[in-house]
Amino acid sequence: MSITDAVSPPASGPPRHIHHDADEVFVMLTGDVEFCLVNERFVRGPGETVFIPRGTEHSFLVVGDAPSRHLVVLTPGGFEGFFAEMAAGQFRIPEDMPAIEESAARYKLSFTGPPLSADTREIRQ
Repeated sequence: MSITDAVSPPASGPPRHIHHDADEVFVMLTGDVEFCLVNERFVRGPGETVFIPRGTEHSFLVVGDAPSRHLVVLTPGGFEGFFAEMAAGQFRIPEDMPAIEESAARYKLSFTGPPLSADTREIRQ
C-alpha cells in the first residue's frame, strides 16, 4: 500500500490517466475537488472519499479558491516512486510530459487525455 499526503493548488489537476495495476482512494482533508471517472463528474470535500478501481480512466480538478489537501492511497504499493521521480526531476505539466510519461510507464500509469478544466463541464452528471 502506498499512502501519499498531497496538496494541490486551486485550478490544478493531472491529465486524464489510468492506473493499470492499482486501485486508488482519495481521502479529502481540505478543499473541494471535482473528480471525473470515465464520464461521470462529481465534487468531494473534507471528510469524503473517492474510490477509483484499477483500469478506470480518471482525473480531478481542484475547484474553489482554496488548495486541496488529500491522502492518495494506492494498492498495491510502489506508486510512491512515481511521485518521488516527479519531485526529483522537478517535472512540470505540460512542459515535461515526455519525461513524465517515461516515468509513468515504469509505474504502469498511462495518460489518456488532457487535464480537466472549468470549460469541460458538459459531461457533468
